[in-house]
Amino acid sequence: MAILQFHRILRSVCVVLVFLQFSSLQLPSLGYVIQDKYFINCGSDSSVNESGKVYVGESTLKTNFDSSYTESNQSAVPSPLYQTARIFGKESWYKFNTDPNESYLVRLHFFPFPPSSNLSSATFNVSVPGFWLLQNFNTTNATNSNSALVNEFYIQITSPSLRITFRPLPSSFAFVNAIELFLLPLHLIDDQVARFTYGVSTPDTSPYSGGLYSRVLETKHRINVGGQTTNDNLLRKWIPDDTYLANRENAHNSSPYNDIKYRANVDSDGPNANLFTAPTDVYGTAKVTKNMSTNASDVEYKLSNITWSLPVEKNTDHFLRLHFCDFFSLQTDLTVFNLSIYDVHVMPVNNDANVSSVLPAPYYYDFVVLSDDSGFMRVGVTPGASGYVHNAFLNGLEIMKVIESSTSVPPDPVEPNSKHKLLVVLGSVVGGLVLVVVVVALGFLWHLKLRKEKPVENSDWLPIPVTAGGSSHSRLTELTSQGSPLPNINLGLKISLIELQSATKNFHASQIIGKGGFGNVYKGVLNNGMTVAVKRSQPGSGQGLPEFQTEIMVLSKIRHRHLVSLIGYCDERLEMILVYEYMEKGTLRDHLYNTNSPSLPWKQRLEICIGAARGLHYLHKGASGGIIHRDVKSTNILLDVNLVAKVADFGLSRSGPIDAQPYVSTGVKGTFGYLDPEYFRSQQLTEKSDVYSFGVVLLEVLCARAVIDPSLPREQINLAEWGMHCKNKGILQEIIDPSIKGQIDQNSLRKFSETVEKCLQEDGSDRPTMGDVLWDLEYALQLQKGANAIPREPYEDSSSSATASLQLPNVRRLPSLSTLSEADDSIVRGDDTIVRGDDSDSAADSVFSQLKIDDAR
Repeated sequence: MAILQFHRILRSVCVVLVFLQFSSLQLPSLGYVIQDKYFINCGSDSSVNESGKVYVGESTLKTNFDSSYTESNQSAVPSPLYQTARIFGKESWYKFNTDPNESYLVRLHFFPFPPSSNLSSATFNVSVPGFWLLQNFNTTNATNSNSALVNEFYIQITSPSLRITFRPLPSSFAFVNAIELFLLPLHLIDDQVARFTYGVSTPDTSPYSGGLYSRVLETKHRINVGGQTTNDNLLRKWIPDDTYLANRENAHNSSPYNDIKYRANVDSDGPNANLFTAPTDVYGTAKVTKNMSTNASDVEYKLSNITWSLPVEKNTDHFLRLHFCDFFSLQTDLTVFNLSIYDVHVMPVNNDANVSSVLPAPYYYDFVVLSDDSGFMRVGVTPGASGYVHNAFLNGLEIMKVIESSTSVPPDPVEPNSKHKLLVVLGSVVGGLVLVVVVVALGFLWHLKLRKEKPVENSDWLPIPVTAGGSSHSRLTELTSQGSPLPNINLGLKISLIELQSATKNFHASQIIGKGGFGNVYKGVLNNGMTVAVKRSQPGSGQGLPEFQTEIMVLSKIRHRHLVSLIGYCDERLEMILVYEYMEKGTLRDHLYNTNSPSLPWKQRLEICIGAARGLHYLHKGASGGIIHRDVKSTNILLDVNLVAKVADFGLSRSGPIDAQPYVSTGVKGTFGYLDPEYFRSQQLTEKSDVYSFGVVLLEVLCARAVIDPSLPREQINLAEWGMHCKNKGILQEIIDPSIKGQIDQNSLRKFSETVEKCLQEDGSDRPTMGDVLWDLEYALQLQKGANAIPREPYEDSSSSATASLQLPNVRRLPSLSTLSEADDSIVRGDDTIVRGDDSDSAADSVFSQLKIDDAR
């Protein structure tokens, strides 16, 4: 019976396939329809709907994404399409299958959403084989707007595939939010177009040498003259012309005409327009000259003209298309007016029978024009001076830059030939079949074995018990049962969802104290009266699960006065919630710039840096196995009520290198401006990557400005680069926070700036350990304190640590500082007392008394 059913299904499938094959043969007769390929939502595997099209996740494509990662932002974006981005640290590409010798439209979407990646600082090139689409491109122009930059190109593709390659400039990166690539209608733009030459005694309209198909066209302007913003069947955007009018007093908008009928089919190549040339919203509106007589016997009329001036690249070929539709006249040959480019007469515009014998009939004229050195292209229409006198008009206008091929574009790597590909495919198929047979056989044998053996329960993998008010659907429970990397999750830290709802007034907006890439952070009060910070992921999003797991695993096993403590977590009902000790004073960044908080004095800033360094040093050397934070920045250094610094946010942390391996190979994650350039290039993570990031924080503390600020001149955008430039030039004083300039002892500043310089070395091996950084900061603090007590000459200290110790005998450098264990995390404090890193302020610390950590000591 089952075999009979299978044959019925197989027969039905064959019938469907035959029908589809037959249907595909009929498609050309149906004319062009807009393609479904390719609309790509970059940086995501999820699909989004935008303007009636579904943009699919990029996992459907063949790609090369070395040194790349994704970013997302769920707010402050004009469209869901711009909530994610793919970010490239080095040359990367997308590959699309195409029909050879066909014209395609390519759109690249860029939206530099804030705040974590500072995408507006990216500078990069984009290429296709033989052409630079974008060079030295950045999105600075979009920084102050809520709209994306969309770059559009027309490309004649001669091969069965197309690679779009993103190439970051040195010390920068590239990104993209979305890509469109689809086949265009036949003859939308013809290969042979007249070139208009205006710089000669007699204007020339000879054919454009080489044709347009051997070039790439980049859209610069698409104007709906006399109309409003509209979109067409090819998802192209047309905008109003008013801002480009040079003489508004001579023109007025026509009344919209709604009965436009196209006289040409999709396969025609002009001058008649079809429904893909421009929409009826364009052909049904126009700009018309004012104050003109329509009476042929009236010889007293005024010859007014309309001129449009549009910004273009200087001394560059541009494709110009002008759209006309005469819905003013009752019959052909009535309307005659003149067209000019750069104030030079091109041709008379006459709606004659060659266009159509029936009005209104949409049509267009194409030219290639070399722009002058003014940076603008001027186009005008003027009523004719003989015969029937009618107003001059224009319905639409398009300008595209002509991009020439370039030998400087690196060629795509040669792929294996088709014969080799076939062998690979056959080998894969055979190997796959063998693997399936082996798996089925092993599964059968395993099933027989299980039937003979008594099942044994493993207590390590039992489901996490449901807490009061919760649900049996626990995210970590579900993952653990499938082999999650959380076999030792500390169940004593679980807090019920109902308690957290009560603590935060059901996650009310009034309780929000911060926002981050993970989600909102709420202030809450637990049932025992403890005030906590509750970090909640976007409910049900599924994003940030690895970070959620990592944070719990790391913080449930470590304890240090300068690391934020994890109070608990909740994973009920697809929630991912982390609960921390509450840090009353917020982030270090909150006290440096763009804030209403009072400025911190220099001594206080030094003490905060020292506290953060202690916490990072403990992570590197004191925690079991060593931990690399991977996202050190000023917003991840929190301050308690006494301004004691604590390092937070361990979602990106990784265990340090094991055995003799000097690094951990991993994908690049972190925050631009703080990222270690060596790690960014090599994807080799070391403790020195944290040292580099901390060096940027030190410079941020000194200068009180953002680490990436696109509003500044180019050389000042990146604080690390600018700060080191100023130090090398001896002008570091000029960029120090003005509120602390008069407070800093020159010896303390010198030691501090030397520490920053060492941290920011390009080669990680040249950077100090975090233990060395900690000692140098302690020394800078002692110099600052000594300056307040004993007069000194500037720069009287030595850069030698040994000499410095002799000058300040009350500072002792502990020989074991760089090799501390968790049980011996002793450090010198500013008051010359020694404390252990895991000591609390009191034995009955209210934070740690709530923890139930079996492993932590």
